[in-house]
Amino acid sequence: MAISPSSRRPARPTPYVDLSRAAWSRPPDGEASPLSAEQVERLRGLGDVIGLAEVREVYLPLAELLRLHIDAARQLRGRVGAFLGGPQPATPFVVGIAGSVAVGKSTVARLLRALLAQGPEEYRVALVPTDGFLLPNAELERRGLLRRKGFPESYDRRALTRFVAEVKSGRAEVRAPVYSHLVYDIVPGEREIVRAPDILILEGLNVLQPAPPGRIGVADYFDFSVYVDAGTTDIESWYLQRFLALRATAFRDPRSYFRKYAEISEEKALDFAKDTWREVNGPNLVDNIAPTRGRASLVLRKGPDHSVQGLRLRKL
Repeated sequence: MAISPSSRRPARPTPYVDLSRAAWSRPPDGEASPLSAEQVERLRGLGDVIGLAEVREVYLPLAELLRLHIDAARQLRGRVGAFLGGPQPATPFVVGIAGSVAVGKSTVARLLRALLAQGPEEYRVALVPTDGFLLPNAELERRGLLRRKGFPESYDRRALTRFVAEVKSGRAEVRAPVYSHLVYDIVPGEREIVRAPDILILEGLNVLQPAPPGRIGVADYFDFSVYVDAGTTDIESWYLQRFLALRATAFRDPRSYFRKYAEISEEKALDFAKDTWREVNGPNLVDNIAPTRGRASLVLRKGPDHSVQGLRLRKL
């Protein structure tokens, strides 16, 4: 039976354009990927299945889109300088990448860094994970937050915001603390030096969190942001698979914080991982990370096989 126009529900307004992977896939000038299969293998995280086809169809167009935004920002800066009667200082273009544990945001960040650095402009690209701004384990334990590691309150948010502000201001050198996944803690005295990059990529769970009222947060410095999205059930499955893979590899290192999970039975280790997802990573995703998805410039939506199936691009 035909439905009368008056009975049809109007489309829900949205600030995004929804795109299939096929509609998005437009490699610039038909170029092949500048990365080899071996390079992609080194860049992708444990459990990711990204290959050359996905680099060509998803990440090359994203790198090209970022170049368009960078060029537009530079042109606007010149026009603002003319309006104000004097040149405006160049500042780094800041890209934020957010998403859950095990969703693959680190792989996305590494791929973008490689693609932008190897492009015709040869941008100087710095990639900084926000893990370095977690409070040290001793401080987390003192505050009763060790089992809430990764939640917004487990970070030194003032230090993180100050770091991005200093990079964005064009300072010649800015130092960031370093986190070790092997020992599961901040490395005392170790610093990563960021030297006036053209592009700063900041990757982390909660980088899109809004600041408290009346304050400036780290996301306020972003020129573009990406949220890596997937179904919660899929992410949980990827997390458990990754935990078992680490149990058979990195956890066997005598220095590993999780060494004991390589020595107990797989069943008991998996029970621990499930408890961690249920009590820590799952609630953090639902309560803190996923609600920031609507603040992103671009949402990459992954399917159960870890590949990008669709995208949502914020309208200009």
